[in-house]
Amino acid sequence: MTRVFSGVKPTGHLTLGNYLGAMRQWAAVDQHRADALFCIVDLHALTVHHDPARVRRLSRQAATLLLAAGLDPALCTVFVQSHVDEHARLSYLLECVATDGEMRRMIQYKEKAALESRRGGSVRLSLLTYPVLMAADILAYGAHEVPVGDDQAQHVELTRDLAVRFNQRYGHTFVVPRATHPTVAARVMNLQEPASKMGKSDDTGPGIVYLLDEPDVVRRKVMRAVTDSGREVLYDRESSPGPANLLEILAACSGGNPAELAGRYDSYGTLKKDTAEAVVEVLGPVQQRHKELCADPGYVEGVLRDGAARARGMARPTVEAAYRAIGLLPTGSDGG
Repeated sequence: MTRVFSGVKPTGHLTLGNYLGAMRQWAAVDQHRADALFCIVDLHALTVHHDPARVRRLSRQAATLLLAAGLDPALCTVFVQSHVDEHARLSYLLECVATDGEMRRMIQYKEKAALESRRGGSVRLSLLTYPVLMAADILAYGAHEVPVGDDQAQHVELTRDLAVRFNQRYGHTFVVPRATHPTVAARVMNLQEPASKMGKSDDTGPGIVYLLDEPDVVRRKVMRAVTDSGREVLYDRESSPGPANLLEILAACSGGNPAELAGRYDSYGTLKKDTAEAVVEVLGPVQQRHKELCADPGYVEGVLRDGAARARGMARPTVEAAYRAIGLLPTGSDGG
C-alpha cells in the first residue's frame, strides 16, 4: 500500500492556505487511499527564535485542528515529531551523507540567512541542517509520496538525492519518495500581498485568514483584499494577482473553476462578498469540531500518544537498518 507522509510546523496559527492547500486533501483523499502519517514537526520550529510555551501551545493547537479538519486516527497516524526519537537519530546519519554545498543551496536558507545578515546577525546552525531532518522525517517511514506545496519541492528533491546516495554507498535501505502537489489552491496567496503566499509565520495579519478567525473577521479581511484599479473581473495570475487569488479561493471553496467564475462577476465587491461567505461556510464545521475537541483534551493527548507509538514501530526497523548499513555496531553486538 502506498505510504504518505506530511507535516505541519507549529510556528504560527494554521491558515486558510494550510487548509485548502493541504489539510482538506489529507482528510478527504490521502488518509483513505494510503497508509498515511501526519506529523506536527515541532523540532523544525526550533530553527528560529521562539518562545517555548508558544511552540507547545501551537503544537497542541495544530494537532487539534488536524483532527477537526477530518483526520481520523482509525485511518491514519497523527503524532508529534519530538515524541519519536528515530527522527533525530536518522537525521545525524543523513548529515553524514549530505554535503555543506547542498545545504547552502537551499532557497529558504539562502533567503533567511541573507535577511539576518542584513540585520547584522546570524542564523542558527539548525536552519542550515533542517532539510536533512526533513529528509529523515520522510525516509524513516519508507514514504512513497510527500504532498507538498511548490516551496517545499526542493526539500523533497534533496530527500530523494540523500536516499539514492545512501543506498548506493551502503546498500539499499530507503524508499526513494516523490513529491505530489494538490491540483486546486495549492498556493493560497496573502490577501494584502497577492504575490506572496498566505504563510502562518507571516506578520501581515490583515492578509491572512486563520482557521480559527471568527466569521466577521473573515468577512472583514476578504472584503479588504487587494484587487485592481480596473473594473473588469479577470482571472490572470500575472496581470491581476489579487482578483485571481480571490477567484481561486472561491473555486476551492465552492468547487468551481476560477476562469469560469470570473465571467459571472461584473464587480469586485460582489466577488469579495461571495468569496467571504464561501470561506465562512467552509471553516464553520472545522471550527465547531475544534471547539468540541478542546473540551476533551484527554482525547487529543491519547491520539498523539497512540500515534507516536505506532509511528515509532514503523520507523525503528528502517532506522536500525540504516545504523547497521552505515557501519555502527548493533546494541549488544561483539562486532562479529
